[in-house]
Amino acid sequence: MEADWEFEVGGSAPMDNEEACETSIIDAPVIDALWPGFVDLRHNPECARQLAEAAELLGLAEALAMLNAAASPVWTSKCDVWPVVDFAEFDPDELDAPVECAAHAMGCYIDLLPKGDGQWGLPDETAAACKRVCSVLHAIPLRCCRVDLVIRRAFLAPDVVGLGITAYLTSCGRSPAEAAETLRNALAAFAGVLAGDSTLQ
Repeated sequence: MEADWEFEVGGSAPMDNEEACETSIIDAPVIDALWPGFVDLRHNPECARQLAEAAELLGLAEALAMLNAAASPVWTSKCDVWPVVDFAEFDPDELDAPVECAAHAMGCYIDLLPKGDGQWGLPDETAAACKRVCSVLHAIPLRCCRVDLVIRRAFLAPDVVGLGITAYLTSCGRSPAEAAETLRNALAAFAGVLAGDSTLQ
């Protein structure tokens, strides 16, 4: 399974120390746990089945339930699904996909936030977590899909600002149904790795 990570922090400051990281985070897109449509799945993960996005992508509800389970080191604040991804917007090579399997594509994203106090407190810690997850995902024998982890500034509470991760998952296939099935498998693998990784705590 293809996987990679990056900082999306805006600005032009180098990312080689904590001060530079904090300076360059200011102008970038952020994860907002307090957005008006937020549904807290931490106390009732089964409610994921009621989300409109879950109706668009089979397997999304199950992945969200795993990520918000009591034993998971993360929780989710937002997600979305793109049933159709234009061919010009993805590279089959980056999904480890033969050209004939790239006729149709779809994608989704999930905003992930740390469950533990002090978890992902520093950019270097968050980057290390992303590297560990990507390393495990690379060993999973899934083709025609990829995960991109983007580290962002996150508003965790009215007076708490930290770091979070937006996970983008993309898949392709010979048909829309094949692309959807591949994305379902990628979501299951990703959620299983992340929810079961005690090193992320």
